[in-house]
Amino acid sequence: MPHTPEPDEDDLDTIAPPQPVFHVEQALLGALLLDPHRLSDVSGIAANSFSTAAHAALYSAITTLPPPDSAEHAKNTKWLDQVLATGREQARALTASYLHTLIQACPWPSHAPSYARMVEAEHARRRLQTAAEHLVQTVHDASFPHPVQTVLAAADVLAAVVDDIAARFPPRAGVLPRTPAPPPTVAPDHTEAVEEEQLLLATATANPADIKHVRWLLPNDLTLPLHAGLWQCLTTLARRHEPVDPVTVLWEAQQRALLDDGTEPGKVLRMLAEPAGSVEHWSERALQRSLLATADHTGRRIEAYADDPANTPFQLVVGARRSLADISAIRTRWQHATGTVPTPRPRPAPTTRAGPPTTTAAHAARAARAIR
Repeated sequence: MPHTPEPDEDDLDTIAPPQPVFHVEQALLGALLLDPHRLSDVSGIAANSFSTAAHAALYSAITTLPPPDSAEHAKNTKWLDQVLATGREQARALTASYLHTLIQACPWPSHAPSYARMVEAEHARRRLQTAAEHLVQTVHDASFPHPVQTVLAAADVLAAVVDDIAARFPPRAGVLPRTPAPPPTVAPDHTEAVEEEQLLLATATANPADIKHVRWLLPNDLTLPLHAGLWQCLTTLARRHEPVDPVTVLWEAQQRALLDDGTEPGKVLRMLAEPAGSVEHWSERALQRSLLATADHTGRRIEAYADDPANTPFQLVVGARRSLADISAIRTRWQHATGTVPTPRPRPAPTTRAGPPTTTAAHAARAARAIR
C-alpha cells in the first residue's frame, strides 16, 4: 500500500538545495568564528553581501564586536556567545548549534580572503541582476510622465553598478558571457506603432524636403522590416535628389527586393498616399519607441547574463558594457532629435558599496585617474 504523507509532514523534495555561494558563506563565517583575527584579511564585503539574513546578521555581529584575545578564545566560548546574542537581534532563528555547524563547514580558515572574494563576486552578480530588472520594469511602467528621461536615469543607475563592479573586478579583454541573448519582445503598443510608422512613411513621401531634418532616425528604429526598408528607400531618394512620390518609392522598394515576401504593390501605394501631421513628429515618436525597446532588450540581456551563475564578474562587466553601448548610441540620437544639449551626466552612486576595490589592478587604475 503506497505511503500517504500527512499534511504536516515535510516534503523535502520541494526544498531547493542551497546554491554554492551558501556553502562559501558558511566557510567564511566559520573561519571568522574560529579565528576572529582573520577579519583583518577580509575586504570588499559587508553584511548585505550575504545571501541570507542569518549570515548577514552573523557577519554584522562579527564585524561590530571587539575581537577576543586569541588565548582566551581558545579556552572558552564567551565571544561566540556574544556573537550569537548580537546576531539574534537581527535573526532570531540563529542557534548555538548553527555556529558550530559553520565552524565545521570551514575546510581551511586561512582561506578566508578567497572565500570573501567569492562572496563579493556573487553579491556583484545579484546587484547587477537587480539593477537590470529595475531597468526593464521602468521601461514597462506606463505611469511615468516622462518615460524616456526615467528610463535613461535607470540605465545610468545600471551603468554605475557596472562601473563599481569593474573597479572591483577589472574586466579581461575578450572575455564575453557565454549566455545567449534573449530574443527581442514585441512592444505592447505594436498596433499603434505600426499605424504611426505608416503615417510617417506617407507624410515623408508627401514632404520629402523634411527628411533631411530627421537624419537621426534610422531604419532599424521602425518595428516592421517593410517599414524599415521603405524608410531606407525614402532617405536614399531624398539624398540623391530624385523625385519622391508613392510610385517612385514603390519602384525603389522593388529594386531592394522589399516586395519578395508577397507584399502587394497596391497596399504599399495606398499606405504611402495617406499623409498626416509632420515628419518630425512621427519620427520622434518612432525614435522614442525604439529607445524604450533598446533599453528593454539591454536590460533583459544583462539580466540573462546575471542569471547565469557560470558567468564571472569579468564576463558580466564586458557583456554589460557592450549592451549599455546600445543605449548610449540611441541616447545621443534622442538628444539631437529633441534639441537637448549633451552635457556630462554624473552617474548616480551605487546603492551599496562595501569598501575599496580588492584588486591591485583596480588600485592602480584609481591612482592613474587621480594623477590625471
